[in-house]
Amino acid sequence: MKLHELEHAEGARTAHYRKGRGIGSGNGKTSGKGHKGQGARTGGKKAPGFEGGQNPIYRRLPKFGFQNVNRVEFASVNIERLNAFEDGTVVTSALLVEKGLVRKEYDGVKILGGGKLTKKLTVQAHKFSKSAKEAIESAGGTVEVI
Repeated sequence: MKLHELEHAEGARTAHYRKGRGIGSGNGKTSGKGHKGQGARTGGKKAPGFEGGQNPIYRRLPKFGFQNVNRVEFASVNIERLNAFEDGTVVTSALLVEKGLVRKEYDGVKILGGGKLTKKLTVQAHKFSKSAKEAIESAGGTVEVI
C-alpha cells in the first residue's frame, strides 16, 4: 500500500446534502421544514424544554430536597487498603491520592476500620473511626489527626 492509495473507510464520509434544489431531489420546495409556522422561519428554534407555551414540566413539578451549603464531605479509605504501604511509612492524604487509594481528597480523608491491618504505619488523616484507630494502634502504628 502506498500513500496515494489510501482511502477513507466505507461510510466514513457522506456527500453534503443539498436542500431546496427542486422537487426531483426529494427535498425541494419547503426543504424539509413543512409549511409555514415557527419551525419554518429563520431562527425559529424553540428553547430546550419548550412545550408550546403550556407550563413546562420543570415548573409543574414541585421542588424538593435540601442542599446543605455547610456540608463537609470526606474521602473514605478502609484500613485493609493501607497494607499496600511498606512498614514505617507515613501515610498522608497526598500519598493516598498518589497511590490511587483515594480519587480526590474532597474536604478531607477519613480512615475506616474495614478489614485487617498488618503493617506498622503512621497514618495522618482528618478523621478516624474508633475501630480504625484501635486497629492501627494494635498493629503498632500511630494515629495523627490533621
